[in-house]
Amino acid sequence: MINNQEILETIQMIQDQHLDIRTITMGISLLDCTDSDIGKSCEKVYAKICRLARDLVKTGEDIEKEYGIPIINKRISVTPISILVAASGGDPVLYAKTLDKAAKTVGVNFIGGYSALVQKGFAAGDRELIDSIPRALQVTEHVCSSVNIGSTKAGINMDAVALMGDIVREAAELTVDQHCFGPAKLVVFCNAVDDNPFMAGAFHGVGEGDCVLHVGVSGPGVVRAAVANAPDDMDLTQVADIIKKTAFKITRMGQLVGTEASARLGVPFGIVDLSLAPTPAIGDSVAHILEEIGLEACGGYGTTAALAMLNDAVKKGGVMASSRVGGLSGAFIPVSEDAGMIAAVRSGALGLEKLEAMTAVCSVGLDMIVIPGDTPSEVIAAIIADEAAIGMVNSKTTAVRVIPAIGMKEGDELEFGGLFGTGPVMRVNTHSPMKFIKRGGQIPAPIQSLKN
Repeated sequence: MINNQEILETIQMIQDQHLDIRTITMGISLLDCTDSDIGKSCEKVYAKICRLARDLVKTGEDIEKEYGIPIINKRISVTPISILVAASGGDPVLYAKTLDKAAKTVGVNFIGGYSALVQKGFAAGDRELIDSIPRALQVTEHVCSSVNIGSTKAGINMDAVALMGDIVREAAELTVDQHCFGPAKLVVFCNAVDDNPFMAGAFHGVGEGDCVLHVGVSGPGVVRAAVANAPDDMDLTQVADIIKKTAFKITRMGQLVGTEASARLGVPFGIVDLSLAPTPAIGDSVAHILEEIGLEACGGYGTTAALAMLNDAVKKGGVMASSRVGGLSGAFIPVSEDAGMIAAVRSGALGLEKLEAMTAVCSVGLDMIVIPGDTPSEVIAAIIADEAAIGMVNSKTTAVRVIPAIGMKEGDELEFGGLFGTGPVMRVNTHSPMKFIKRGGQIPAPIQSLKN
């Protein structure tokens, strides 16, 4: 039975602490849209997305009004498009334009799945799609792209890593008139998951059903407020317990919205992703949670330990609130989208090296990081390789979303606006990894991958 205190507490979370449902994401399989004729395949893709997702936005808005719960984004993820390219051939950008048209028709803000999975090598359609990513991101507004280049079971495809260094840089160069926004819609993964509801890395895995609905919750501001109310002499065991209880409440809201939306849309409920997803709004920052726990500034010594505790407590609290936990489920640390991270970078407290260490204990990786415009492709590739190694060895999802700010140098700032925020251009160690990257081949899977 819900009591009056719980109702008032929820109202305060929404009004004062930025609690929201960050996204409801419909995953749609396009496996039945393959065709040897790319034109016919695109027609099937457009028709299926519009048929299944035609009421997605309206349903989200109706639930917002009825329950008073903000649902910030309504999104779609689809089967990795490289699979369709393998069957049809032709210019993959035609698929990107079709996805963009479908997104505009049904009213979602992003559609993910312009993707390829190449952790163990390139199959038909993979190389063609990857080569087309910069053009696809240049000519579309709503399409997001991802490439999985490694996994704990397969190791790391270093040929793909080298290629992605070039692709990220080219995407920035082709969108320089859009504040280099192309790479902000491109994620390079290790251990990508099939049911991620968050952009830009969402795609609908081939093992998923024909159509499902996922929910991504948020609530850094709620967690921060809960920790801020704790006495300064409270020990960390008790602080972790507060975070767990708060995560439980946040996740229950996600479970409610997911259950209701899936019933109204007539599609199965997929998962609730527990991730704490910050925004540039003041009071909605993961970095500020870490500072409330007891750090002078995010990035100082103790940051990785505090983040590990936060991430673990969020998972433990959330998993008790829903039987359908999945996706990435942790604490995101996207620099340009987190007011506290931005402040820490500006003050010099937080750098790329510390961010890399933090990604070993959180979800998901080096995210929304702006780097100097003259950063060489091989350095970008090496950043991707380092991050993938952390994911591979630790059996966790890691990712890289970096934006080369063409024409800018360290200390400048790149303004994206909205949820993407502002990115201070961060210092990059440019000692050359050229010989290492040029070797190519496959970094073998670690011994801990042999679990059968």
